This record gives sequence, structure tokens and C-alpha cells, in this order.
Amino acid sequence: MSWFESLVLGLVQGLTEFLPVSSSAHLRLTAAFSGWKDPGAAFTAITQIGTEAAVLIYFRKDIGRIVSAWFRSLADKEMRRDHDAQMGWLVIVGSIPIGVLGVTLKDQIEGPFRDLRVTATMLIVIGVIIGIADRLAARDEKGGRHRAPKQRKTLTDLSVKDGLVYGLCQACALVPGVSRSGATISGGLFMGYKREAAARYSFLLAVPAVLASGAFEVKDAVGSGHVAWGPTLFATVIAFASGYAVIAWFMKFISSKSFMPFVWYRVALGIVIIALVTAGALSPHAAESAS
Repeated sequence: MSWFESLVLGLVQGLTEFLPVSSSAHLRLTAAFSGWKDPGAAFTAITQIGTEAAVLIYFRKDIGRIVSAWFRSLADKEMRRDHDAQMGWLVIVGSIPIGVLGVTLKDQIEGPFRDLRVTATMLIVIGVIIGIADRLAARDEKGGRHRAPKQRKTLTDLSVKDGLVYGLCQACALVPGVSRSGATISGGLFMGYKREAAARYSFLLAVPAVLASGAFEVKDAVGSGHVAWGPTLFATVIAFASGYAVIAWFMKFISSKSFMPFVWYRVALGIVIIALVTAGALSPHAAESAS
């Protein structure tokens, strides 16, 4: 992998990680359209550490409260009623599905799931699902001629059941084209949560899963010679910087805007990929991973 490739792929990772468009799909597609080797699942997991560092800094006050309250709740029974302490447990509960499936499906994640036909299908299908969830949320928020606006849930209403559903939605993002934020936010909207609440929990839920995945890939990559460490670490830094800017913008965007632009983009991109693969202009299979 060249330094230019790492710069471009780092920007792509940072710009798309928190938008409901699938960063793993865009990394795969950027390489395919540019004629580069597939950066691979290891590159994706390691560069995601950069974007999650952006989450840690942006939500540092929230995360600090949650971690502090959670540790205190281990010894203080009264603290277990505290919302922040409960959030700590709910993040742990919500991280279980992706942890189990990530280990179980590792070979599929690094192989068959990276087929561009799978990616294109997921872009379209999940795009439609996000669109439906967005319309339901908008209907509740605005009400109608004969229907009063409906109060949607906040994170204080989060339960173990809802946390597990969020976790299952997040696990779907193991397949390129799904989108971690798209799956979890739409899952939250279907469960009746406000947009901001769904997005905030989505970002917090991703932290342990992504950091664990990145650490796992680093452990496997050390000494293997399969990762170009210089360009990969450079891409991780670029992903951090661009990712932080995107978080700040996205949290403001979702407070008043619809997800429909992302829906149309996903569907259009999926159709273009299918057309190119069908015409033979684009190979559905990944080239040998970059190193």
C-alpha cells in the first residue's frame, strides 16, 4: 500500500464511519474503482481505532460519567440505579452480539462477505430500511391532520431488551454495505427512540466493539508481515481527524434533518455497482489484500 492510498483510504474511513453509508463498503469500493488491492478487513479494523478515538474525545464527558458510575456501582448497590451506571451495563450487553458473531464469522467477514454483489445488495436493502425508519420517526415527530405528535423515547428509557436489539443491529454491520450507524440508528428509530438518542447510543455502543476488533487484528497482524504498518498508522491518524469533524457535523444534522439523502445515495450506489459487475466492468471479488 502506498502513502497516497493510505491518505485516500484514511479520509474515506473517517468521512464515512459515522454516516449511514457503510465505511467498510466505501473502503472496498474506493480500492476497486481505483484499481488498488483490497485493503482488507485488518486495515478496516485498525483504522477504525482512529475513528473510535474521535468518539472517545467528542463524547469524553459522557463516557467519563458512564465509566465512573459503572465502576462505583460494582461496590455501591445504590449506584446501580444511576442512569450512567445502567448505561455502562447496557453498552456491555449491547456489545455481546457483535463480539460473538465477529469471532464466529471471522472467515466469512474476510472472504465471501467482501463480494461486491453482497455489498451492493446490503447498500440497497439497508438503505430502504433506514428510509422506512426515518419516515416513521418523522410521522411521530410531526403528527398529522388527525394525529398529535408522538413522544419518542430517550436514553433514560433504554432497557436490557432494547440494548440487545441495538447490539443485534450493530452485529449486522459485520457485512460490508450494512453500516454500523445506519443499522443501529434505524433499529433505534423502529423501537421509538429520538434521532439524537439513537445516534448517541449507536456511537457509544461502537466503542468497545471497534476497539476490541482493532486490538484483535493488531495482535494477529504483529509479526505476520501482512500489514504495511507505516501507511496503516498514517491512515488511522487521518481517519481520526476527519472522523471527529464528521461526528460534530452529523450530531447537528440529525437534530432537524431527514436521513433520506443518505437513503437515495445508498440505493443509487448499490444499483450502479450491480450494473458495473453485471456488465463485467468491475470484478465482484476482492483483489489480493494490500500489504
